[in-house]
Amino acid sequence: MGRVLVAETIAESGLAELREAGHEVDLQVGLSPDELLKAIVGASGLIVRSATQVDAELLAAGAPSLQVVGRAGVGLDNVDTNAATELGVMVVNAPESNIVSAAEHTMALLMAQARNVPQAHAALVDGRWERSKWEGVELQQKTLGVIGFGRIGALVATRAAAFGMRIIAHDPFVTAEVAKRLDVELVSLDEVMARADFLTLHVAKTRETVGLINKERLALAKPGLRIINVARGGIIDEEALAEAVSSGRIAGAAIDVFEHEPTTDSPLIGVPGIVVTPHLGASTQEAQDRAGQTIAEQLIKALAGDFVPFAVNVSAGAASGPLRDYLPVCELLGAMFAGWVTQLPDTIDFELLGEVGDSDPSLGRLSFLKGLLGQIGGDPVSYVNAESLAKARNVNVRVITTPTTGDHTNMVRVSGDGLSMAGTISIHDGKPRLLEVDGHRLEIRPSNDMLFVRNDDVPGMVGVVGTVVGDAGVNISNMHIGEDSDGVAAMMVISTDRAVPQETQQALLAIPGVSSVQALRLG
Repeated sequence: MGRVLVAETIAESGLAELREAGHEVDLQVGLSPDELLKAIVGASGLIVRSATQVDAELLAAGAPSLQVVGRAGVGLDNVDTNAATELGVMVVNAPESNIVSAAEHTMALLMAQARNVPQAHAALVDGRWERSKWEGVELQQKTLGVIGFGRIGALVATRAAAFGMRIIAHDPFVTAEVAKRLDVELVSLDEVMARADFLTLHVAKTRETVGLINKERLALAKPGLRIINVARGGIIDEEALAEAVSSGRIAGAAIDVFEHEPTTDSPLIGVPGIVVTPHLGASTQEAQDRAGQTIAEQLIKALAGDFVPFAVNVSAGAASGPLRDYLPVCELLGAMFAGWVTQLPDTIDFELLGEVGDSDPSLGRLSFLKGLLGQIGGDPVSYVNAESLAKARNVNVRVITTPTTGDHTNMVRVSGDGLSMAGTISIHDGKPRLLEVDGHRLEIRPSNDMLFVRNDDVPGMVGVVGTVVGDAGVNISNMHIGEDSDGVAAMMVISTDRAVPQETQQALLAIPGVSSVQALRLG
């Protein structure tokens, strides 16, 4: 268990989860950059929100103890993920914590823009009854253009449809089937600009999206367009939008995010027709509670060496369906394979059999590499750096998917240079089971210390082997006998309470009929 430095306020429920998992929670809010550089030394984890800059200098100060940085929110503009990856530090966020809040705030700003709610409110509070001045527009039968049709964009679309709006969207990563199911028309970016009465943005801030809505694109807009941005600052050219609204070419805008935050002097602030809020998209009690709890859960998994669903710098696709449950099997087989061979083969075949092969296999492969390289030793291995370490060692893993498994619904098999192993998940307790070793069929729950004895399939062999192991003071907790396909040779797989001494292994090898002895210590 380690110390987790919490540099910004998160939900108390999240802090409680960290403490219950055995971690020391070091809550130090409001530190200066220099103070943070000192505080991070020796910490295993760091939790921030949006105000703390997690740059290369801070990450280097946390090395080598720092294992994970958690951003309690969606965006990662304030975290240098490239520097973190180079140092083997996992970066996690809480991408689903605020999707409902962001969608609802988008609708709030869309309504406020359509009906001039903030302007009318301010005038009335100021003593002016200006009913005729603040005439608005209806949403019904208007076209809403959605740029970025992910989870938030889809939630906005369903809510806008309830107001009778027509929905068009641009997102090159969304299939026509998904759009059709939500009665949304997919069109080009320029067509969105030309047809939309209202435009809402829901894209991440990347090199490709910075300045996406610029002077040239605004010139393509349908007269009377109103723009809403609750995504990220910098996606819109603020100067260009301010000028377009001021000149009347754009009817108005509602903006929650800005290129530089916090700010009170953006070109968009103070322009008649532009509604502004100070980055309130995630500012609900529910979203903040979810973010704190989610980020705590991610850090607990990361520090335990488990699969972390929301790691952003893991070079693999998301594991879904049956494969997610089989990640421990993949890692187990990696550790066993490395512990067995004296030298890694040029190519290792990693085979997913059954339904586990239907989804993206990359995370299964990454779990195998994590187990393989972790057993070899040297650099600490995580989901973050397993791929880069494999490349450095010239480890080549070939992925194979096979639709059938025989007796089992799903199975994972690895092989190379004549050695093969296979495993599955037990239907009884959901734990990994070893099914095959070098063609010998068996089924045994693996342990930290295991002994594999190949021998002739003759009577009395189990007693002889058990006696030698027992005489060495080693307790046998489990044993399974696996036959080969010919039924001539057998393999004893023995789980022990500690490592079997080298001299005991030699004594076993001297028994007539014993052809090989292999001891494995995992972890």
